[in-house]
Amino acid sequence: MAVLHRRLPLPRNLWHEGVRKYGFHGLSYEYIVSRLPNHATGRTIIAHLGNGASMAAVQNGQCRDTTMGLTPTGGLVMGTRSGDLDPGVLLYLMEEKGYNAAQLERLLNHLSGLLGISACSGDMQTLLGLRNDDAHAAQAIEMFAYSARKAIGGLMAVLGGLDRLVFTGGIGEHAAAIRWAICRPLRGLGLEIDPIANEGPEPCISVAHSPVEILVVPTNEDLMIARHCHRLLPTREQHR
Repeated sequence: MAVLHRRLPLPRNLWHEGVRKYGFHGLSYEYIVSRLPNHATGRTIIAHLGNGASMAAVQNGQCRDTTMGLTPTGGLVMGTRSGDLDPGVLLYLMEEKGYNAAQLERLLNHLSGLLGISACSGDMQTLLGLRNDDAHAAQAIEMFAYSARKAIGGLMAVLGGLDRLVFTGGIGEHAAAIRWAICRPLRGLGLEIDPIANEGPEPCISVAHSPVEILVVPTNEDLMIARHCHRLLPTREQHR
C-alpha cells in the first residue's frame, strides 16, 4: 500500500515509531489473487469474511487499501470484535466507567461484534438459525451486512470503480444469505447477484449482464504458508 493509505491521522512521530496501518489476512488475499484470471487484472475487492473479517482493494494484483489497520480489531463488524469505533467511546469508558487497558481489550476483541449485538453468539451460522425468532440475532446479521456494504462502497471509491467482488472465508464461502444481504442493496452500483447461482456450487454468482463480476473462491492460507516456508528454507542441494 502507498504511504497515503498506510498513514493514520496521528502526530508524525508515531508514524516513525511504527504506528501505522498494516492490514491482515494477507495470506488469504495472496492466494485469491493467484487464483483469479491474470492475477486480478482490473479493480477487485476481496471480502475475507469469517469470525475475523476484512476486505482489500486490489488493482492489477496489487493491494491499494484494506479495512484493517494497526491491529485486527478495526474495520468490519466481526464475530467478537467491534470493528471501527469512535475513539471517543474508549475515552468515555476509561474516564466515566473506569475501564482499564485489559478490560478494553477484552471488550473490543472478545465481547463485541456479532456476540455483543446478539447477546447470544458470535457464530454466523448460529445467528442465521435464530434470526426468525430472535430480534437481536437478526439485528446482528443486519449490522454485519451493513458494515460490509459500507466497506465495499469505500473501497470502490479507492479503486475508482469495480470490476470484480470476491467472497472468501468461512462466512463468505458458505453463507449465501449473507452474500445476498450484502450485494442485493448494491445493485445500483453494478453488483447484480443471481439468487439461484448464489445458492449453487459454481464460483460465479452474478447475473450474466452484471457490470461487476461476483465470485465465491475458497481460500487456502495453509498452502500459502507452506509455499513461503518452502521458498525460505534451504534446499538439500544448498547443504551439499
